[in-house]
Amino acid sequence: MNSQVRMVVFDMAGTTVDEDNVVYKTIQKALAHYDHIFTLDQVLTYCAGKEKRTAIIDILTNLEGKDINPIHVDSIFDYFKSELKTAYLEMEVKTFDHTLEVFQKLKDASILVVLNTGYDRATATGLLSKMNWSEGVDYDFLVTADDVVLGRPNPDMIQLAMHKGGVTDPKQVVKVGDSCIDIEEGKAAGCIYSIGITSGAQPKEELALANPDYIIDSLVELESILGLSVGNYAV
Repeated sequence: MNSQVRMVVFDMAGTTVDEDNVVYKTIQKALAHYDHIFTLDQVLTYCAGKEKRTAIIDILTNLEGKDINPIHVDSIFDYFKSELKTAYLEMEVKTFDHTLEVFQKLKDASILVVLNTGYDRATATGLLSKMNWSEGVDYDFLVTADDVVLGRPNPDMIQLAMHKGGVTDPKQVVKVGDSCIDIEEGKAAGCIYSIGITSGAQPKEELALANPDYIIDSLVELESILGLSVGNYAV
């Protein structure tokens, strides 16, 4: 086993939580409600992995190139939060195949399993509750955009996770996420590996632009990367 690794920080939506890009579809819907028409691919490119109010500002700035009225942004963001709450109440939220088995394999190797997300804490804990995941049982702890001043790609969430987990060396931390900004976050924190996964927001070709250490298609692939015994999982 790679004895250096003491913590793996996993993104939620698209990495450990399978919610069919409902967040980004809802951002697209909220923008359209205020007459900002973008494709889902555009939303994924400019919004994936970011704190969601920041994501709205970024897509408007990059694709419309005009001064952004903060009050207008707040209106879009409030509409987004309301619509997302409704969407989550109505939809089934599940994880990807073998996620919990991989988490358990890491925990058995004394590696902390941390979830981090561009969601606010209320949204994140609501999702985890729908999946019946419990802190201290299925994962060790959660860090959200609410918990830090600067969101991704800044390293603040990973640094807070390290502080909470008693890890002082970022070379003992791995970051895994489904967007370029997840990879950039891991690199900014100095993680030993910043790993992209193709299960969510961005395909392999886009993830490669952020120069990850690895690109994987399933969390099961972490086992061989980290030198753990590889499980024999049914497909």
